[in-house]
Amino acid sequence: MALNRLLAAFGKPQAILQAPLRRLASVEGIRPSAARAVCDWRTSIDLANEERKLASSETSFLIREDEAYPRLLREIHDPPIGLYKKGAYALKDTCIAVIGSRRTTQYGLSVARRLSSELVRLGFCVVSGLARGIDTAAHEGALAAGGRTVAVLGSGIDTIYPPENEGLFGRIVETGAALSEFPFGRGPDRQTFPMRNRIVSGLSDAAVVVESDVDGGAMITARLAAEQGRTVFAVPGRIDQPTSAGCHQLIRDGAVLLTGVDDILSELSYLKGFRKTAALAKVEEVRQQTPANLTDEEQLILGCLGGGILTQDALSERLGLASPKLAAGLMMLELKRLVSKRLDGSYEGVVD
Repeated sequence: MALNRLLAAFGKPQAILQAPLRRLASVEGIRPSAARAVCDWRTSIDLANEERKLASSETSFLIREDEAYPRLLREIHDPPIGLYKKGAYALKDTCIAVIGSRRTTQYGLSVARRLSSELVRLGFCVVSGLARGIDTAAHEGALAAGGRTVAVLGSGIDTIYPPENEGLFGRIVETGAALSEFPFGRGPDRQTFPMRNRIVSGLSDAAVVVESDVDGGAMITARLAAEQGRTVFAVPGRIDQPTSAGCHQLIRDGAVLLTGVDDILSELSYLKGFRKTAALAKVEEVRQQTPANLTDEEQLILGCLGGGILTQDALSERLGLASPKLAAGLMMLELKRLVSKRLDGSYEGVVD
């Protein structure tokens, strides 16, 4: 990448902008046209106007040397030189990217919302790209649970795409943040989205692909995440559903099959404290949201499911309940329509 070559040669962005044309052109891999464009940057960029827009839109601009610049993003091989940031959230929580197709199914939307809600209740921040489909559902799920979410834009921070997500963008920046490496007024195109994707994965400890066809943009993000050393998860779907074909390919290629938030906690075991937080959050959620007429065993079972999918054997092992008590509890929860039994014999909590 030309920018990285210039940074390697000059050290700092300021030095690049102050360098003479001959010195810029002498850097290996820098074309004469690129050297002239850098040398004449004042003719194409109105710096004073950009500063006025930053102030009027309550947007900050972060460079790599700033303490507020995301630590994980700074470590990838091609981090943005600068980031436009709107929203007061300081990006201090551990981030998980939840991504997927624009053309999705109700199953995918439900999984994305539920997973994002569970993640933020456990103290994670959900990162996504504000696109239609899975991205939108991920942001909405995090907000519905009262958590923080970060939207990474493939356009300028003042150019919301898709336009119908302008309201969602406003809700995100109230408690979370929006990020972009593109200047004000820059619209989205085929070049900006892949650049956006490397930031989505670069911010995050892991990336979860909920639904994607084999050629989807989420597959690019998953590949970038793997190259950046992040853990990649994929949600399985129907074998005849094109929007799950990408996830199935990722699983064949070594991504972690995701059946629930516990899979993330297990893989990211180096993040100390989240397992305990998860257990406490599930117990508290059951205490606050389940009907008062549940027995102790029924509350334990529902809390253990936590919106995930588990077999009866797995439930028995985790809860330490004898099989007759567990079977009776599951049957009562089915009658109360709080748990459903799947065709493969496993159980899942019913989400309204």
